[in-house]
Amino acid sequence: MTTLICNGTVVTSLPGIDGTAPSVVSNGAVAFEGDRIVAVGSETDLKRDFEDADILNARGGIILPGLVNLHHHFYSALARGLDPGQSMNSFSEVLDVLWWRLDRALDEETVRISAQLSLADCIRWGCTTVFDHHASPSFVEGSLSVLGREVETAGLSALLCYEVTDRNGHDEARRGIEENLRFIEDCRGTPRLKGIVGLHASFTIRDETMKLVASGYDGGGCHIHVAEDPVDVTASVSAFGKGPVERLEEFGLLDERSLLAHGIHLPNGAYEKVAEHGATIIHNPESNANNGVGRLDVPKVAKGGITVGLGTDGMSSSMLRACRSAFLTHRAAVGDPNVGFEWIPDLLGNNVKVARRFFDEPLLGVLTKDAPADVIVVDASEITPLDPGNLFGHVAYGLSESRVRHTVARGKVLLEDFEHTGIDIERLAGAARSASPELWERFRALEPGTPFLGSNEKTE
Repeated sequence: MTTLICNGTVVTSLPGIDGTAPSVVSNGAVAFEGDRIVAVGSETDLKRDFEDADILNARGGIILPGLVNLHHHFYSALARGLDPGQSMNSFSEVLDVLWWRLDRALDEETVRISAQLSLADCIRWGCTTVFDHHASPSFVEGSLSVLGREVETAGLSALLCYEVTDRNGHDEARRGIEENLRFIEDCRGTPRLKGIVGLHASFTIRDETMKLVASGYDGGGCHIHVAEDPVDVTASVSAFGKGPVERLEEFGLLDERSLLAHGIHLPNGAYEKVAEHGATIIHNPESNANNGVGRLDVPKVAKGGITVGLGTDGMSSSMLRACRSAFLTHRAAVGDPNVGFEWIPDLLGNNVKVARRFFDEPLLGVLTKDAPADVIVVDASEITPLDPGNLFGHVAYGLSESRVRHTVARGKVLLEDFEHTGIDIERLAGAARSASPELWERFRALEPGTPFLGSNEKTE
């Protein structure tokens, strides 16, 4: 059966994809059957061609391809409102006092609920493909399978990994490697669920562990935090004699499938190596502002030939809002209200190009015949002229502040008129409220220690 999304303005792609400007069709429509788009064009033409189609009314909204998030943390969902109990005066203390206690407190139930909450939020904000970076030291084995089942139940596409680190001992690091490799193998042949090797950050990973990762590496890529704060560079050099990028290069883990989250504080020579190997740097503007760690200089990095993508780092699941944040923080940092339109508009499109490397979908992120039926409707009417030349102005000043009315992922309507079709949000919220007090109690029982700043000394 054909479904027709109509009564809206169709924007066939986001900036930065395939080197071509998107098409904008006022009074447009998108028709899909199964998991594929079968036609895009004027509403009049498509209603004539598919006269028996089911109708999904856009109600004057903007019809876009589903969005891609290159860096998320599902496991942070139950941290909302959590008081860490003491002040945090540096980024390493933020990790040690908050996040490294929270991830240790997670069990299978709270991992599952956190994933469900985050995936529901992705659907609510029109994100149909998400790259997640997971950590739960008390529940390592099988954790990615739990996430994978929730992704499949939610109806989205995802690239998942487990965070390998030596901060809790080398035995746990080995278990993290094994979990990644097992999940990668389990996902072979699964079109919408993929695995990748996950690493926390260079300064928490010993050389022996990097060698183990490299020994099992098959070119499928790695997902790692890099230079989110200067401590990653200084502690890596102090402990291991090399910076984060140089260590990835040394162990053969720097290539076009390497996903480097943040990348704020790298020296210039390291950016050149990233460009040389074709790796991606993922900008996370809202998280960076929240942690006070600085800002990625997107124009500088992009001019150096690096693909710069966009993530939320667990702060939210709204990619349009993250893009607006990247735009505004860039303007604020340089103190110039004329900048931002040169490189920031490409971030969402770059996400699509990177996602295509991992999913065998060359038309991902475009509304065209034979493309995956990943389609969203943003509840922002075309109240002023919209064309390819001013599209980002509409994103920054309109779409980013608007709700998503419909989310369709591979032909399944997951959000219809702002309501989830397959998720009982009230039940899920109730489960979260029931599980979070015990999680927080476990969190408070875990005392923060001295932040782990890298060492090649073996710990168990």
